[in-house]
Amino acid sequence: MHMDNDVVFAICWLAVAYFVGAVPFGYLIGRMRGVDVRTVGSKNIGATNVYRTVGKKWGFLAFFCDFAKGFAPTLLCSIYATRHLGGGVLAENLPVCVGLACVVGHTLTVFMRFKGGKGVATAFGMFMALMPYPTLAAFGVFVVTVWLSHYISLGSILAAVTLGVAVWLFPATMLLRIVADVIALFVVVKHRTNIERLVKGCENRIY
Repeated sequence: MHMDNDVVFAICWLAVAYFVGAVPFGYLIGRMRGVDVRTVGSKNIGATNVYRTVGKKWGFLAFFCDFAKGFAPTLLCSIYATRHLGGGVLAENLPVCVGLACVVGHTLTVFMRFKGGKGVATAFGMFMALMPYPTLAAFGVFVVTVWLSHYISLGSILAAVTLGVAVWLFPATMLLRIVADVIALFVVVKHRTNIERLVKGCENRIY
């Protein structure tokens, strides 16, 4: 019976994580400022498009909100799993699955007809909660790349690749390593149009 309860709680955690991740903060912030970000710029609801089309401070706010909706549920679930589930496979892997549910919610949000952002900020929050050192290394790559090139897309791509490699250099569960590599690949694929523009030399710079 106890195991059945744990499974029910796990399903609830995953459902809540998806809907938290699905909140389209970028779109809501844009609407607050009278801009529908789905119709301007890259037409993406992520923080980068908000930054370009609504304003810098609103872009940073969108990034923070998207980061928080990956970070908070994952961290809270990790604390819950440690305190209430003890050891075992479920306790070890549930926070990873919850973080993944947040990223899926952001990229395939039910509130936007299953269209969403590219998942970078939300995945950043998820991995910051689960393994901060590789995540900070990836963030460092992002900052340096954007600073030198002024391309947020290039920074995001290289940061995702860095995280996918770094996760194998630090202690982590096999599921977390696999999820990190899958999300890194997903981020790169979501940026395929940006990659095409980078190759052609017509990608938008941050300024």
